Amino acid sequence: MKAADIMRTWFATVKPGAPLLDAIHLLLETNQRGLPVVDGDGALLGIISEGDFLHRQELGVDYPEGFWLEWLFGRDEGQFARERTGGLRVDAVMSRHPVCVDENATLEEVVKQMDIYQISQVLVLRDKKLAGILGKTQMLAALEQRLRCSLQGIDQ
Repeated sequence: MKAADIMRTWFATVKPGAPLLDAIHLLLETNQRGLPVVDGDGALLGIISEGDFLHRQELGVDYPEGFWLEWLFGRDEGQFARERTGGLRVDAVMSRHPVCVDENATLEEVVKQMDIYQISQVLVLRDKKLAGILGKTQMLAALEQRLRCSLQGIDQ
C-alpha cells in the first residue's frame, strides 16, 4: 500500500500572513492536526500544527527546556523559540521544514518518518507539490477496512 492510496486529499490550508487566531479557528473547525502553509501560488512554505501552540504565555506554559541551548548554539529554523512562542501570525509560529513523503512512499516508510520525528501526520507530495495529508487517522481507517475484509474473506 502506498501513501497515495490512503492519503487525505481534501484539507484546509492557511497563508503565512494569516493571524494566529484564524489558524486556530481553522484547526478547530476542520478537526485537522495541522494546516499546510502555502503562498498565493499554492507553493508549500511550512506547516502549523497543534504542537506549535503548546508553549504559549496565554496558556501559562513556559518556554521549552532546551531554550537556553539556542542562545549557545544558534537559531532554530531561523527564529528563537521565544520569538516563535510569542508570534501572532502564522509565519512567526509555523514549522518551516515539514516532514514530507512522496505519494509513492510505502506505509512502512511513512510510519518510519512518523516515528523518527514523533509526529502524527506527514504531508504527501506529487511532483514536489502538495497532494495530500497522511495521518494516523487514515492509517486506522485503512487497517479497519483490511481487517473487515479479512474477517469477511474478501481479498484485497
